[in-house]
Amino acid sequence: GYRGSYTIGREAQADAKFRRVARITVCGKTALAKEVFGETLNESRDPDRPPERYTARYYLKFNFLEQAFDRLSEAGFRMAACSSTGTCAFGPEQGGPADDKIWTSYTEYVFCRD
Repeated sequence: GYRGSYTIGREAQADAKFRRVARITVCGKTALAKEVFGETLNESRDPDRPPERYTARYYLKFNFLEQAFDRLSEAGFRMAACSSTGTCAFGPEQGGPADDKIWTSYTEYVFCRD
C-alpha cells in the first residue's frame, strides 16, 4: 500500500498536481517480504519479527511503484486486487486557500503467487 497526496485547483482543473509517493508499505509474511524485496526492505519498524510471522510495519527504501511491481512480478506474483480512497485533508474552512483543495489518498494492491 502507499499514501500520497494531490491538489485540485480552481474549478477542478483537469490537470491535478500529484505529489510523489511518500512511502510504500509492505504487509505479509516476513520471510517472503525479504525474499522479494531483499536489501530494499526497511525493517526498522519491526526489526525482530520471526520469518514465519506476518507484519504490516515494513516499508521500502525506494518510492517508485513500478520498481516494487517489477520485483513482485520477477518473484512470480500477480496483482489480484486493488483498492483506493481519497479524502479532502485541508480546505478553506480550516484556514487553507479558497481556490485549492488538498487531498490525501491511500491505495492498496494485493498480490498473490500461485
